[in-house]
Amino acid sequence: MKHRIVVLGAGYAGANAASRLAHRLHPDDVEITVVNADPDFAERVRMHQLAVGQRLTRRPLAELFAGTGIVLRIARVGSVDVDRQLVHVHEHGSEIEIGYDTLVYALGSTAGSNGVPGVAEYAHTVTDPRTALRLRDRLSELDSGATVLVVGGGLTGIEAATEIAESRPDLAVTLAVRTSLGDRLSERARRHLDAVFERLGITVRTHTGIARIDAAGATTTEDQVVPADVTVWTAGFAVHPIAAATPLTVAPSGRIMVDRTMRSISHPDVYAVGDAALADGPGIEPFRMSCASGIPMAWQAADAIAARLTTRRVPRVPIFYVTQCISLGRHDALLQFVTPDDRPRNVVLKGRRAARYKETICKGAALIAAHPAAAAPLSRHRHLTTTPEIQGTQSAAESSISFDTIR
Repeated sequence: MKHRIVVLGAGYAGANAASRLAHRLHPDDVEITVVNADPDFAERVRMHQLAVGQRLTRRPLAELFAGTGIVLRIARVGSVDVDRQLVHVHEHGSEIEIGYDTLVYALGSTAGSNGVPGVAEYAHTVTDPRTALRLRDRLSELDSGATVLVVGGGLTGIEAATEIAESRPDLAVTLAVRTSLGDRLSERARRHLDAVFERLGITVRTHTGIARIDAAGATTTEDQVVPADVTVWTAGFAVHPIAAATPLTVAPSGRIMVDRTMRSISHPDVYAVGDAALADGPGIEPFRMSCASGIPMAWQAADAIAARLTTRRVPRVPIFYVTQCISLGRHDALLQFVTPDDRPRNVVLKGRRAARYKETICKGAALIAAHPAAAAPLSRHRHLTTTPEIQGTQSAAESSISFDTIR
């Protein structure tokens, strides 16, 4: 009987984990099933582009996984029974169960309201194609002079604000941030960011907390009203509540707590990668929610699963950061070089050169999901042993992988 590996989610982390496992393990011995709600691979780092009406390349998952032996099921995950090793999904109007021997949980994250009333009812987000297209349609309805408020000073907020302002210079765009603009960037990067925002005519409200959102805009924690015809919320991300409803050990945020191989600290047949996992980072902070963390986390999990099933040494993949790449519209960008633990260095690439680099990274991230050998040499199709190591830990053979930070 084949060993059943089920991967939940086919974003950057899930698609990479599944593809890498398919290249590592022999198809006679394993059955790899990917469960995803949508038939296409969503380039999440491009959702701000989709929101302003740009056409993105369609990437069907069936084509991405063609020739790998991966079984793709277009279904929505309802719950996971980790005691019985079952996943309950909604597929074609029916509720079915999918059994597994090894589970890779990669359901990612969605917009989080941070407890602010009105976000769900009145704000737009750019976390997936559905929400980005909804924002696109709303922006297309706005007349010249209309106001757009983007809430959140992280990379998603910066990219959304600059993309909207560049594509619709007739709109009045405001960015509200809790601290200062680009507070995690170097001084050189912040100067460029300030110049771009001034060039695009974006108003920045620093040290502004949002207390509630309504149809007319936002009210700050200091009870000031910020009027807006459209409010875009980028001030937080939350994981799906599925894991927290199981006996899996999760953090207060609902992220699954994992060891250095991305294996659940409570259930050794479950691995978690990407935004859904809480793993120790290279510094004092856990890996942050990002494509740059999720892809190498997926490589580590896939390599660990393959090694344990074939009774080989479990490789350790030290994950560290190199850059942060930030789009500032289609013709400008920031490439902030960082230390391995993600602290900004005083080395910055900016302008059109940085924009071309960012575009290369975005294309590469999608390519790697289908062709994991492009990122690291792979040994193909190893047979499982009769007594695969699942419960124990093995000594680590050191290898090193870094991934340039997209978001």
